[in-house]
Amino acid sequence: MPAFDLPLKELEQYRPEPEEPVDFDEFWRATLKEAGQTDPVVSVRPVRTGLRLTETWDVTFRGFAGDPVRAWYSLPHSRLRSSGGTPMTGVREPLPAVVEYAGYGRGRGLPHERLTWVNAGYAHLLMDNRGQGDQYGCGGDTPDPHAGAPGGPGPAVRGLLAPQDYHYRRLITDAVRAVATVRALPGVDGSRVAAVGNSQGGGLALAVAGLVPDLAAALITAPLLCGIRRALDLTDTSPYGEITAYLSVHRGAEQAAHHSLAYMEGISFARRAQAPAHFGVGLRDAVCPPSGAYAAFNRYGELAAEDPRKEIHAYPYNGHEGGDAVHVRRQLDWLAEEFSPERA
Repeated sequence: MPAFDLPLKELEQYRPEPEEPVDFDEFWRATLKEAGQTDPVVSVRPVRTGLRLTETWDVTFRGFAGDPVRAWYSLPHSRLRSSGGTPMTGVREPLPAVVEYAGYGRGRGLPHERLTWVNAGYAHLLMDNRGQGDQYGCGGDTPDPHAGAPGGPGPAVRGLLAPQDYHYRRLITDAVRAVATVRALPGVDGSRVAAVGNSQGGGLALAVAGLVPDLAAALITAPLLCGIRRALDLTDTSPYGEITAYLSVHRGAEQAAHHSLAYMEGISFARRAQAPAHFGVGLRDAVCPPSGAYAAFNRYGELAAEDPRKEIHAYPYNGHEGGDAVHVRRQLDWLAEEFSPERA
C-alpha cells in the first residue's frame, strides 16, 4: 500500500477540532453507571492448557447490561505456590496487570495464543469481543444479545442508527468493566493496571483511558474509531468499509450514523485521558489511517489536570501491521519503566 494520508510533518501537527455531542460525557456517565451497579466477577474456573510456566483461568464477568462476557486470566507460574490452585489461594504478591483487547472480528481464542504479557511477569486478562470471533483466529465465546437493532450484520454497523443501540457502546462498556474485573481478582495490584490493544483493541484501550481516570497506562497501536469521519472518506477497507457499504445502500442514513459514531470517537476519549500512553502507527495503514492515530495522540490528555507522559512510534513503510514484534519490544520496555519502583 503506498502512502496515502498526510505527510509525517503534517501528521505531527494534526489537531482537528473535535466534533463532540454536547452530552458526550453524560452519555458515558449514564452508561457506565448502569453497568457498574453489580460486582463484575461472575465466575473464575481453572483450565488445563498444557503450559508449565503459566496458570490460566476462564473468567466470566458482567459487561454491558450485566451480560456475561468471557475472558482468559493468566498468571506466571513462578508466582504461584502450587500448580493448579485458584488465584484465590496461590498468589505470593500482587502483580501489575495488563488488560488486553482483541482486534475486529477476533475473539479471545485459546488461552495459549497470547503469552507475551504474562511471560513478561504481569497478570494478564484477555477480554473476549461480544458478538465477534468468526473472522479470524480461533473464535470467541461471548454472544451479543442486543444485536437486533436496525443496522447491518457486521459489528461495525450493528445498531448504527442510534448511539444507545450501537454495538460499540456495548463493547466499550465491556472494556471498562474488564478493568474493574481484573482489579477484583486476587493476585493483582489494582493501582497498576494497563490497557493494551491493536486496531479495534487499540480503539478500546484508548476509550478505556478516557473513561477510567485512575488507569495506570495505555498502550495503543493502530487504533480503530479515531478520526472516524476522515477515515470513512479515505478507506473502503473493513471495518470502515462496512459502514460505507451500509450507507451506500441506506441513502439518507448518514446523519443518524454520524451521530452514533460521534459518541465512539477516539479523539474525544483521548482528550479526557490521564494515564501515560504509548502509541504506535504504520504510515501506510489503509485499515486505520494514521491521521486518526496522530489526531488522538496530539490531543491526548488535553483536558487532564496535568499533561500525561506520552510517546508515539511511526513506521513509515508499514501498513496495519505497524512495527509488529519490534513495536512489542518497545512496549515491553516502556511498560516496565512505567511500572518500575522509581515511577511509584
